[in-house]
Amino acid sequence: MAEFEQARERGEQVIAPAPMPFDRVTQERRAKRAERALAELGRVNPLALEEFAALEERYNFLSTQLEDVKAARKDLLGVVADVDARILQVFNDAFVDVEREFRGVFTALFPGGEGRLRLTEPDDMLTTGIEVEARPPGKKITRLSLLSGGEKALTAVAMLVAIFRARPSPFYIMDEVEAALDDVNLRRLLSLFEQLREQSQIIIITHQKPTMEVADALYGVTMQNDGITAVISQRMRGQQVDQLVTNSS
Repeated sequence: MAEFEQARERGEQVIAPAPMPFDRVTQERRAKRAERALAELGRVNPLALEEFAALEERYNFLSTQLEDVKAARKDLLGVVADVDARILQVFNDAFVDVEREFRGVFTALFPGGEGRLRLTEPDDMLTTGIEVEARPPGKKITRLSLLSGGEKALTAVAMLVAIFRARPSPFYIMDEVEAALDDVNLRRLLSLFEQLREQSQIIIITHQKPTMEVADALYGVTMQNDGITAVISQRMRGQQVDQLVTNSS
């Protein structure tokens, strides 16, 4: 019947349905179903429209914030990609330069030997490590753990000097890096220091006389009898360390 009324309101040509006989039991069941459906809807909230407007405003605000976050994330991913690319370029260039210098320095310190640097994970340059392979003359081993203490020390110094030569600095500070070296290896290392100081200043804490003899200036720190620390300095100018010690006495 309701559909008939709606069609007639729209101006459609419809035939009125035949009247249905009234059945009290059926109508009571329909009324109860309608009452239950109405009860399930609950009480009418008179503030529903205001709450809807507030929620809609909040939704629109959060949607805008979400779009801003997505845009910022996209920008950050682009920055990360650019930084990663820059890291790869700088690291690769530095590795190539240091590896080249390490080969030359190692050969100078170990005549007849061979040393090189190797990437542990060449397919993943952002997480790869670097292994030092060193083969002193007359030996087949390349693992650092199998070298003697002096060979390990000299290999470490070779790595240090290789970095200095690949990426020069105005000055270098070293603390007894040659303490474990014998006289022959020390002389070889000092020849490399002579090359480095052509472009940079080198400050070395040392107890080795050969190192002192090639220095331009010496600075000594001593504790006097009264407990006061004294600092002495001396320009070498070709003087021998033994001569300086005698003159100071």
